[in-house]
Amino acid sequence: MTSYQYLSWRFGTFSLGETVAKTPNYFRPVTYSAKSTVPIIRIRRLRPEIDSDIPIPRYMTSNCSGMDMCCSVETEQLLEVGAIRVIPTGIAISLPVGFEAQVRPRSGLASKHGIGIINSPGTIDADYRGEIKIALINLGDKPYTVRRGDRIAQLVIQRVYQAQLELVDTLDETQRDDGGFGHTGN
Repeated sequence: MTSYQYLSWRFGTFSLGETVAKTPNYFRPVTYSAKSTVPIIRIRRLRPEIDSDIPIPRYMTSNCSGMDMCCSVETEQLLEVGAIRVIPTGIAISLPVGFEAQVRPRSGLASKHGIGIINSPGTIDADYRGEIKIALINLGDKPYTVRRGDRIAQLVIQRVYQAQLELVDTLDETQRDDGGFGHTGN
């Protein structure tokens, strides 16, 4: 198994270049064929010598749409109320052309602590190869501490299309037409 194949597994705990550490009985590998519509995401640990303890993104249940992402901070990071902090994950990915990765907040962090992502959803384009970093914001009423290995975001893989634009003088009319914010009432 090579490092880019790790994300083709759904459950368990993995470390780059190592074997599965924990695997539930219901664990099954996801198989791909050349005609499969499921993308293969290649992942790279940027600092394997110090980040081997950080889990790579993974689906926590069999029907999750997002993979939990953990942070690779070296020391605890205090996120004061109203503060924004860019948090490293220690990984980079390679997406197939025609896909993006959306970085979204975790609902538990948002509802319990007011922790969100300032540019939500963040977009990782198919041609980006740098470290994935998460721009957290504390919208809560007290400081929050981010610790090494904390699950801080979700990574959702989506198909994308690059549109062809056509400049016109008028647009087709619709029932809504130019009704903007609040056009349907409350």
